[in-house]
Amino acid sequence: MITKIANNDLTEAKAKELAVLDFSATWCGPCKMLAPVLEHLADEMPGVSFYSIDVDENFPLAHEFGVSSIPCVVVLKHGQEVDRTVGFEPAPAMHAFVEKHL
Repeated sequence: MITKIANNDLTEAKAKELAVLDFSATWCGPCKMLAPVLEHLADEMPGVSFYSIDVDENFPLAHEFGVSSIPCVVVLKHGQEVDRTVGFEPAPAMHAFVEKHL
């Protein structure tokens, strides 16, 4: 399951051991392609918390993380950013990207 972030509130995500933040927008084609990949990973990796952040609805949060291109996937470990990737990645590459932080 992917939790949708609202009101720029990352309190829950920052409290998790490992959180994956998907910065995206409804009008973004590559974001729409990445969404089902992340949904599958969320089901496949129960120890990882996944979050969806609409950059139009949460602009201050996107600005805080320096997101200038989407989709942008940020990995937080104990609330601190440890890695990020920008652009669409197919399922095997995205799985490897997240798994290396387990």
